[in-house]
Amino acid sequence: MPLMTSVEDLRVLHQRRVPRMFYDYAEAGSWTETTLRRNRDAFKGLQLRQRVAVDMSERSLTSSMLGAQWSLPVGLAARGLAGMQHADGEILAAQAAEQFGVPFALSTMSICSLEDVAAHTQKPFWFQLYIMKDRDFVAGLIERAKAARCSALVLTLDLQILGQRYKDLKNGMTAPPRFTLKNMLDMALRPRWCAGMLRTRRRNFANIVGHAKGVDTLDSLSQWSAQQLDPTMCWDDVAWVRDLWGGKLILKGIMDPRDAKMAVDVGADALIVSNHGGRQLDGAPATIEVLPQIVEAVRSHPDGQALEIWLDGGIRSGQDVFRALALGAQGTFIGKAFLHGLGALGAQGVTRVLEIIAQDLDLTLAFCGLTDVKDIDASVIWQK
Repeated sequence: MPLMTSVEDLRVLHQRRVPRMFYDYAEAGSWTETTLRRNRDAFKGLQLRQRVAVDMSERSLTSSMLGAQWSLPVGLAARGLAGMQHADGEILAAQAAEQFGVPFALSTMSICSLEDVAAHTQKPFWFQLYIMKDRDFVAGLIERAKAARCSALVLTLDLQILGQRYKDLKNGMTAPPRFTLKNMLDMALRPRWCAGMLRTRRRNFANIVGHAKGVDTLDSLSQWSAQQLDPTMCWDDVAWVRDLWGGKLILKGIMDPRDAKMAVDVGADALIVSNHGGRQLDGAPATIEVLPQIVEAVRSHPDGQALEIWLDGGIRSGQDVFRALALGAQGTFIGKAFLHGLGALGAQGVTRVLEIIAQDLDLTLAFCGLTDVKDIDASVIWQK
């Protein structure tokens, strides 16, 4: 196998090894995918200042998020159906994150359950939650997250309704996925993937089936999931989750300074500047483009100094992480990037993605005349 030198190398292998419906679910965006592309392209316009004759012999990438120390200012974002990119995908990704020393967030729409991931890891992980119409189920998930020793709750706010995802519609990507003849023939061309899926017992939405009221089969799951997105969700619901959870709360999906201020008001511990990876509102700006305004809104709030600001969307390298930190993010998260590693090579691939990002970040830190990621600020960006 050729050396994997970039996330793009792993993406190509991922596309070759995983059925199209699941690969597209990981990689595609909504509508014309304008925001998806913008997330990536916006990083390219931020040019870096190179410095010389600086002692760069001792460098540190260690970062703090929510009071814990991590090897990188990078975490693995919650991604649904990771267990369909590779057999036992969420467990493998969680283990890789734990061994590398970065946060891992498990999605509500995961294939492996909260309890299963907890049984196969040693350290606490985070859990991602949606506010759904079935509030009893939401409350039950929160209690299960506590029992699974999750150390933080990531509340996704930007999925009150579903974006128009053309590729998913064409591929039959529903919950559960629709296995058409076309999809099954495509799967047959991926024997490695099929063999892995045949070996595992984890092929369902294990956080939901058997836990949500009346959801015991794939048919009942389809009916239930189609009714659960809640367009009436408001900040009072966020406060309800905050009180029920009682621990560290992260709000994901913030793209407007007004919502950032509301995150401060509701008592969140952190927010993630995120447009859902370009999978919701197409035509929205890139996350890196709105980050400075979010930072300004939070830091100008009387109670905003303690709120941590993180970013996801478009990150494919350590240089992207560097740029996000320069514009005020205190941490970053990768979704598509780690799924490319997972789909390509399983846990080894996730580790390779983190290695690539760490090496990129370390070298960029040195080239810009710095030795600690905590010292990265806007001065490293060329101002036009």
